[in-house]
Amino acid sequence: MKKKKQIFMLLLALLVGLPLSAQSKQEKKEQKKEAIKKLIASENYKIDVRTAMPMRGRSIPLTSPYSLEIRNDSVISYLPYFGRAYSIPYGGGDGLDFKAPLKEYDMKMDKKGNAVIEFVARNPEDRYEFRAKVYTNGEASINVNMQNRQSISFQGELEMED
Repeated sequence: MKKKKQIFMLLLALLVGLPLSAQSKQEKKEQKKEAIKKLIASENYKIDVRTAMPMRGRSIPLTSPYSLEIRNDSVISYLPYFGRAYSIPYGGGDGLDFKAPLKEYDMKMDKKGNAVIEFVARNPEDRYEFRAKVYTNGEASINVNMQNRQSISFQGELEMED
């Protein structure tokens, strides 16, 4: 009889504890969503890139630390390029490895709460149109359109302080 009572109390404690943990998961999700929104609005963030997806061929997992960083009025692009180039400087040029001022920066939130960031950057080599989407869980996708090269996309994650 004593064993049955202990089992009953244990089951009751588990049933009472379950909704609390589910609520805390939802709260954590909301907190992360707000932190991401605040970080993007500050215009001072970094997206670490894990995968490159050229127009032709398969996606390429990246083993080196590549990133796209926004610092107030400038962009620091340290991204690899895989694809066809139409007109580039002798020796291949720098590709997507540059620092340039931001132009036409626009950030808006879509219906699902994802941040959609669009901006233009220019260096002596090319004109780059970036479109980044940062999802509520911190994942990010980046599309880059260029005048002298094929477009390329990247997948990564927003770098956040713990």
